[in-house]
Amino acid sequence: MKAKGIIAFIITPIISLLIVVIGNPDPSNQLVGYTLGVALLMAVWWVTEAVPLAVTSLLPVALFPLLGIMDGKDVSATYFNHVIFLFLGGFIIALAMQRWNLHRRIALRILMFTGVSPGRILLGFMLATAFLSMWISNTATTMMMIPILISIISKLEELVGKKNVSSYTTGLLLGVAYSASIGGIATLVGTPPNLSFLRIFHIYFPDAPEISFAKWFIFAIPISFTVFSFAWVYLYFVFKPDKTKWHNIDKQTFRIQLTDMGKMRFEEKAVLINFVLVAILWLFRSDISFGSFTIYGWSEVFPEHKFINDGTVAIFVAIILFIIPTRKSKSGRIMDWETAKKLPWHIILLFGGGFALASGFKESGLSIWFGDQLIWVADYNPLIIIFTIAILMTFLTELTSNTATTEMILPILAGIAISTETNPLLYMIPATLSGSMAFMLPVATPPNAIVFGTNRLKIAQMARNGIILNIVGAIIITLMTYWIGSMVFDINPEVFPEWARVNY
Repeated sequence: MKAKGIIAFIITPIISLLIVVIGNPDPSNQLVGYTLGVALLMAVWWVTEAVPLAVTSLLPVALFPLLGIMDGKDVSATYFNHVIFLFLGGFIIALAMQRWNLHRRIALRILMFTGVSPGRILLGFMLATAFLSMWISNTATTMMMIPILISIISKLEELVGKKNVSSYTTGLLLGVAYSASIGGIATLVGTPPNLSFLRIFHIYFPDAPEISFAKWFIFAIPISFTVFSFAWVYLYFVFKPDKTKWHNIDKQTFRIQLTDMGKMRFEEKAVLINFVLVAILWLFRSDISFGSFTIYGWSEVFPEHKFINDGTVAIFVAIILFIIPTRKSKSGRIMDWETAKKLPWHIILLFGGGFALASGFKESGLSIWFGDQLIWVADYNPLIIIFTIAILMTFLTELTSNTATTEMILPILAGIAISTETNPLLYMIPATLSGSMAFMLPVATPPNAIVFGTNRLKIAQMARNGIILNIVGAIIITLMTYWIGSMVFDINPEVFPEWARVNY
């Protein structure tokens, strides 16, 4: 048996079993040890790919009920939800683009516009992804970008050779995934943890000064920009292709290819309209606030607008594709089930496994236990405290839902701040930002899972490069919170604000 097999099937199960039986970190709550044992086993199996990823993702269905962590019905229910439908709808639209070759036409247009140097192509995709994810979900953003990116990768493989752009392909895919998470932290609406922070902070400290959209943006955009800049430079220098192999690429090459495709057919136009439609519906579904100015979302016209989510939009537009007839045959439709069967069902199970594990963390109290471990840093330098919070949140959310973890940790941090008479923002803001800075595993964030679903990445590649971004992101968040936070939010590490004393 190889070393990987020994670690996955002998060492890790033994350690997990010991945690479950005698190594529970919280003697008052056996479920903490049980969940930690399962989480360790899943993490190692996901990283080593000792068994298929989808099989590892099913472990909670079998183990959580047996260990008394969650009811089997509740565990099963976590595997299918609105995020899964967003994933399904987005992929159906992507498959329709591929079926009618629209992705190739879009790819050629983009390459003609952005230029063809490796650095500019990478920067263009990362900028577009980061900007969109500031306003809409990072999942929806990634779903829109991946079909176009894959088509460009395919074109580069044709012109330069698959072997010559293999490494660069990895950089492009990681760039889109990273940018979707990095861009989201810049606005209050960009990622769920930001909104969770806003609500929890108000509940705990109703007399605190308002954290407006503009104030958060002024604070967070420098952090987003700094992390983004590092990610682009890092990915470019790590994955840049051999320039001597790049000489066949020029704009004229793509212009000729585009001309050879001829005019757009009806089917291409129909898919393009649906693609633009879903992008607009995603972008303007909910209210977009700019300080005192608000663009109201279209969902407001419906009586139960809160019932509508991005998954609703994705499935609605995807269904339309199965209805519109083609002009090539009387019985044909723009989308058919033969094409839809190419959906990456193993990634859907991967999503479900991540959701189930996150639910287990919450139900067992393991998330709270992790948060309690931060108490020991209360007497240390504020920079050490912030970095500890940032790095713990970053790596914790590799295995759990960033929203669920943020909502479990923030109340604990608020309590720690009150008991140690420290400005709560000094703890709560870095935890919130770090909840979106998980780059190592496919289950860490939907963008990671989506790019992994292209089957062009290995988990080892994601983990090796993601850990660099994790650590650098924690350092940047630490420094920016300490210095920029003092200016924007009037945070003084030496002063406990009066609004935090009220009712405590």
